[in-house]
Amino acid sequence: MSESLQSGRETEQERDARMGWWREARYGMFIHFGLFSIPAGEWKGRDVPTYSEWIMNKAEIPVAEYAKLADQFNPVNFDAGAIARLAKEAGMKYLVITAKHHDGFAIFKTAVTSFNSVDSTPCRRDFVRELAEACANEGIRFGVYYSHAQDWYHRGGAGNNWDPTQQGDYDTYLDTIAIPQVEELLSQYGPISVLWYDTPRFVTPERVARFETVHALQPEIIVNNRLASFDAQSGATVGDTETPENFIPANGYPGRDWECCMTMNDNWGFKASDSNWKGTKILLHNLSDIVSKGGNFLLNIGPKADGSVPTESINSLRAIGTWLRLNGEAVYGTVAGPFARRMDWGRVSRLTNPDGTSTLYLHVWEWPKDGTLKVPGLRSLPASGKVLVSGASVASKATSEGVELTLPGEAADPIISVIVLEFAGDISIDSPAPLLDDQGRIVLSPYD
Repeated sequence: MSESLQSGRETEQERDARMGWWREARYGMFIHFGLFSIPAGEWKGRDVPTYSEWIMNKAEIPVAEYAKLADQFNPVNFDAGAIARLAKEAGMKYLVITAKHHDGFAIFKTAVTSFNSVDSTPCRRDFVRELAEACANEGIRFGVYYSHAQDWYHRGGAGNNWDPTQQGDYDTYLDTIAIPQVEELLSQYGPISVLWYDTPRFVTPERVARFETVHALQPEIIVNNRLASFDAQSGATVGDTETPENFIPANGYPGRDWECCMTMNDNWGFKASDSNWKGTKILLHNLSDIVSKGGNFLLNIGPKADGSVPTESINSLRAIGTWLRLNGEAVYGTVAGPFARRMDWGRVSRLTNPDGTSTLYLHVWEWPKDGTLKVPGLRSLPASGKVLVSGASVASKATSEGVELTLPGEAADPIISVIVLEFAGDISIDSPAPLLDDQGRIVLSPYD
């Protein structure tokens, strides 16, 4: 349940238990798939300069015209089992799919509208059910994205200001489409671990309460902060998780659970003209950066109209999965590193162990050519150190700046090598001033 509903009823220990699997996971898959996958960013022969899933809005496509896309929706290559296996191979622990995006088209069987993948398309398939079952088979937690406020198709939904046939009463839309569909999703597909709302237009505290009543169907569910952007009555953000989109906040959200959702190129849904793929190195660095700040990484794929996953996405996901099989100890279940200042050579994540000992994982992006790695601000000398993959020993010594490590000659991984430092107890940290270079100048990095 969301934070506002739980307030006064959920203890800190109960919340920790409910959020435990999510904090352990650190990495999940987002999937944007629907009717918008068919035009793939183009309408009537021209590229529409927007996210592909926003094409109905930005091209101002009338409802009746957009609805005809359902006649073409037959993704014969959408293989829920293969997607769930890909997520598992990538090292992802949970998956969230767009059950209904802003265009109002549901990719599941719903009793409240025929505008869905079972009743209005040649394929007659319930993709939410297929993925829920596939995730259960692979041990992947399953979640759904649902656009509750914006709906450009159904009368009264927010966001459509170009087609007068869509105009209607907003509360009627909520009561006859949005809330019943959320109830269907939470009652007909087994355990739903995450409910991912989006763009909370006109969602007042009273309207929030109507949704939260439905959340009781899945009392362990984790709800993001986009059901409503702000609760004017309590002055608190509503939801369990902060959701920065396509950017990594400089300091994370200290004291809050948070999740960065991000595209693999420049679009959420598939866009035929978008070849600006981030690549494995950038994505791995993003995962490392997010984890070092105590966040989760929800990385998106946008299947094509036929349901197939772009090869570029598959290749990067598999490469990340290979890295995680060797270095996942530095990601899963870790918390933010203890340093106020970012390390010039990479990032740091941390574990506090049940026996009172502590572990630091140094994510080394830039392996030092001279074999010396400085950890400024670290005042505790580790009891031991090693390279995670090879087990090669890493010596350490205290200096006036912190701790200095002596590393093996070559990096264990071409993108990120992980050094494990074990400490007998808690870790003592201070915040060092920016360092002087050889000429006595203070050199500030972007993080400083």
